Amino acid sequence: MEKFSVSLPLTGEYLTTVRLTTGGLCALVGFDVETAEDYKVCVTESLLILKRNGFLRAEITFTVSETLACEVRGKEKTNKEEDAIEDEISRALLSALLGDVQFTQEGNCVVGIAFEG
Repeated sequence: MEKFSVSLPLTGEYLTTVRLTTGGLCALVGFDVETAEDYKVCVTESLLILKRNGFLRAEITFTVSETLACEVRGKEKTNKEEDAIEDEISRALLSALLGDVQFTQEGNCVVGIAFEG
C-alpha cells in the first residue's frame, strides 16, 4: 500500500493537473478506461464541492493498493460559499458513480470527502 498526497489551490489550472495525475494512478491499479474516467470525474467534483463551500485550497491523499482510495480535505476556509443546489448535483453524481462516499461536514459546510474505487 502506497500513499500519494498533494496540496493545491482550487483553481481551474490545477484541476486539470489533478485529473491527469488521477488518471495515472487509476492505470497503476488497473482500472479500465471507463472506470478511470468515472474516478477522475469524482475527484474533480469533490474539489468543486470544496471550492463552492468556500475553500481556497485542498489536500488530496490517494491510497494505492488493489483499489484506489481518495480523501479530499478543504484548506484555507473563507466566508464565500456558493449555491448549495450544485453541491446536491455533485453529491448525486458521486453516489451514482461510486456508491459509497463519505462526506465530512462542519455545520452545513462540507470539509472532506472520501471514497474508494
